[in-house]
Amino acid sequence: MLEQRADGFEISTEAERLDVELVHRWLSTDAFWALNRSLETVHRSIEGSVNFGVYDKQGGQVAFARVVTDLATFAWLCDVYVDRAHRRMGIGTWLTTVVRDYLAPYRLKRVMLSTLDAHEVYARAGFVPFPDPDRLMLMSFAP
Repeated sequence: MLEQRADGFEISTEAERLDVELVHRWLSTDAFWALNRSLETVHRSIEGSVNFGVYDKQGGQVAFARVVTDLATFAWLCDVYVDRAHRRMGIGTWLTTVVRDYLAPYRLKRVMLSTLDAHEVYARAGFVPFPDPDRLMLMSFAP
């Protein structure tokens, strides 16, 4: 376990605790950025990332996030998802803050993310708009 809240929710980076099938269902059916993502792709993405699961008092998973990083210079926070039944409880902000604190000792030059509608959640953890978006470029192999 990484951290626990007073209400019993806890965050862990232990891979064996992740309910990968649940994460796949969330992402592939309810996350606009990952609709129709295959279970194989979810498995591969988890294997190549630092993963954070949020669990309720009974041990059921209620949220997920992963970080793609070299733990030396750069990290990309992605696939942040909070189960619909557990939204508006501060879990997203708490999860993002715990991820930030987990990465802080590595003194990375940059931690990035992309969001369409959760700017306030990430701002509470210290994220700010990219100062020079014209410097960013993108390559996409998938539709």
